[in-house]
Amino acid sequence: MKFGLIPVNIGVQSPEQIVELAQLAESLRFESVWTFEHVIVPLDYASKYPYNPTGKMGAAPETNFVDPLIALSVVAQATSTIRLGTGVNILSQVNPLYMAKQAASLDFISGGRFMLGVGIGWLKEEFDALGVAFERRGARFDDYLVAMKKIWSGEVVEHDSDFLTWHGFKSYPVPVQKPHLPVIIGGSKGKIFERIAKHGDGWFAPTGGDELKTSLDTLRTTCAAVGRDFTEIEITTMWPGQGGNEAVQALADMGVGRLVVPTMALGADPVEGIQKLAAEVIG
Repeated sequence: MKFGLIPVNIGVQSPEQIVELAQLAESLRFESVWTFEHVIVPLDYASKYPYNPTGKMGAAPETNFVDPLIALSVVAQATSTIRLGTGVNILSQVNPLYMAKQAASLDFISGGRFMLGVGIGWLKEEFDALGVAFERRGARFDDYLVAMKKIWSGEVVEHDSDFLTWHGFKSYPVPVQKPHLPVIIGGSKGKIFERIAKHGDGWFAPTGGDELKTSLDTLRTTCAAVGRDFTEIEITTMWPGQGGNEAVQALADMGVGRLVVPTMALGADPVEGIQKLAAEVIG
């Protein structure tokens, strides 16, 4: 089982805090560190956050949300082995050419340690602020993934769609990892399993327990329907760090390959909590 920590970019008060957390995780044999993303936090919003019964995020508008790719660039230069993941960036609301360039560049400067976690997005007010249509964001997401992989190939890019017109160019550097850096799709709603089966190298699952087991069964069925080998998809899920090795084994038996632990679940002193978790579970 692989273990990660999330987030290294939220609520931090200095770049040193980002670096120290990542270096601690690396020294304790965590496999990866991860980020969350929101460009803005509205003072009020009608959109419903899907992973909390209140429908609200757990962050005040004044919370520091350091841009994930910038935060992970800092981590890349201060570490040597730990992998870097976005959990997840909202692909449907950004320019995919910039995203492809930035992701490839981060993989390049980190020596092939970057995993691009992406999602469709739920916060309409954020799309509005960015001047991007909230409608058809799922179709846009699918198209962007196909187009970005063309950029990462290093070949001449040709891509015509409802959303993009790209012709006759290349973009370097290409990712260090081949055939491209891992694309991990986050979420649990809508056509998520079809998207993972068609376009994803992994699934970032926000759910656990019986819901996770049911979702994995659905993903297996969906993969079979589209001719995709389910074992090619790496399963990552959030885990509160409770239950010890027995809980870890139960998740491994389901097919989970990576557990990402929220730092806020590790007690009032995250450093102490991380050290305790590493001693008891990672070894």
